[in-house]
Amino acid sequence: MFAGPDGRLEGRYHHAKQPNAPVALVLHPHPLHGGTMNNRVVHALFERFRDMGFSVLRFNFRGVGRSQGRYDGGIGEISDAAAALDFLQAVNPSASALWVAGYSFGAYVGMQLLMRRPEMGGFVSVSLPASHYDFGFLAPCPCNGLVVHGAEDELVPEGSVRKLVEKLNTQKGIRLDYRVLPGAGHVFTPEQTAKVVDMAEDHVRAALNRSRMPLAAD
Repeated sequence: MFAGPDGRLEGRYHHAKQPNAPVALVLHPHPLHGGTMNNRVVHALFERFRDMGFSVLRFNFRGVGRSQGRYDGGIGEISDAAAALDFLQAVNPSASALWVAGYSFGAYVGMQLLMRRPEMGGFVSVSLPASHYDFGFLAPCPCNGLVVHGAEDELVPEGSVRKLVEKLNTQKGIRLDYRVLPGAGHVFTPEQTAKVVDMAEDHVRAALNRSRMPLAAD
């Protein structure tokens, strides 16, 4: 449990052994549609960041699980994510890099967090709800990252995400890594989830290698 803007928030945290290990925050899908920090994709991303040597946190937004407060239409949830990042930074003052990963609604919140926290070094956005929210706030997009989407997503058409990525990639210095998972819908099977986290690891390792940050098992 850690302090949030509208009460205490419930999370799961893994602390890396390396003093200056990179840190990652993983954000879950929509609270009103069954999203929790124990979502399959969220849990898998958490474990993969842990295995790569990150200090990593996943948590429940307000009103979910044992987290206090109630759903706030996305506004309060962005504040929750900022409080979670504050917790991560307080426990990891010498972190070598800061990453945020989110799935569906969590990906939207993660992109909002990027705009508020310029120290963020990268992101992983899975099933980004480009047809449900206005992403015009990414002007400019503050950093590079990975976007993964299911080719057969029935809630968010793949074309809407591709259009957003192409638009962001016209910005100077921005190059988003866009990967489409064939046959996948908005909710991933266990096998598809494994492919998603493999993509995430491939991207994160490449990005941190470019900045020469060593990771576990390097």
